[in-house]
Amino acid sequence: MSSSFGHLFRISTFGESHGGAVGVVIDGCPPQVPITEAEIQAELDRRRPGQSKITTARAELDVCEIVSGVFEGRTLGTPICIMVRNKDARATDYEPFKDVYRPSHADYTYDAKYGIRNWRGGGRASARETIGRVAAGALAKKVLQLHAGIEILSWVSRVGRIEANVDGEKLTMADIEKNIVRCPDDAVAQQMIDLISKVKSNGDSIGGTVDCIARNVPAGLGEPVFDKLEADLAKAMLSLPASKAFEIGSGYEGTYLLGSEHNDLFYNPGDRIATRTNRSGGVQGGITNGESINIRVGFKPVATILQPQMTVNSAGEEVELMPRGRHDPCVLPRAVPMVEAMMALVLCDHLMRQKALSGSIVKEPNQATP
Repeated sequence: MSSSFGHLFRISTFGESHGGAVGVVIDGCPPQVPITEAEIQAELDRRRPGQSKITTARAELDVCEIVSGVFEGRTLGTPICIMVRNKDARATDYEPFKDVYRPSHADYTYDAKYGIRNWRGGGRASARETIGRVAAGALAKKVLQLHAGIEILSWVSRVGRIEANVDGEKLTMADIEKNIVRCPDDAVAQQMIDLISKVKSNGDSIGGTVDCIARNVPAGLGEPVFDKLEADLAKAMLSLPASKAFEIGSGYEGTYLLGSEHNDLFYNPGDRIATRTNRSGGVQGGITNGESINIRVGFKPVATILQPQMTVNSAGEEVELMPRGRHDPCVLPRAVPMVEAMMALVLCDHLMRQKALSGSIVKEPNQATP
């Protein structure tokens, strides 16, 4: 199913941008995991629209409801349904161009595939679909923290050509959340905000990158060949709306190095096997090596801009399009919790797969195999 993700910790998202509700069904979550609506809501609040002057003005509070699978604050081991009702949908904003293909949107491709589409706000192709991912990610984060001590943090690392300098190993959530652009580099955060504001005032949009680190990841997660951890991470991140690029570890920069420069040399600090550098990004041969996982996700400029553009309609006629509606001038600040959620979902699924293989939760973080 195209709307499902994962093997043992499996999610299926549902709903459209301007429909009645959006949400997720989580199957395979272990029983007796403590979780509350407030914990899920905290993650959704980081993703929701209307949270600052550099995000869309759509006024959705995105209040979550746990419909099933949780009793007295603990998971039951049965399917968990989490739903968020749409409250501020304005389908009339999209009616003037329901038969027009907006540039770089999914309008034409959905018509080509299905012969029908929900033109209200992009329907299923809208970023509101990610509400279900973020809600499920909140639960996956809890499982990872309780069973393996894994911590996941994401931040905006670049807007346009303005790039941050951040040491992910020393980062805290408070560092990320202290400004509206979610960039912990004080020297450039305001420059990013000013650039996004300028682009917004011109009716345009801008892209950039989000970095993510997963710390305290045990060695041994991931599968050889087709289900390599970095392959699953790439699929997860590139399934996010507006994502166009993925790197792990040294990424493209590593292609400029010699093997003698790029290799991560092993050593024994006394209590575990470790590497002196981490150009592999925590994954070797598709399997985690006990170092932090470092990835970067590139997001394109938002496709809807408030400027006239030439396009065609469903009859193939050339027309001028002047979009209306409420859109982000830059997806990056709201993409931060989405990237964290997808990292958590991949790691949680692989943690459970490793448990099924070994019969127990994996070794302590960074513990070497004898």
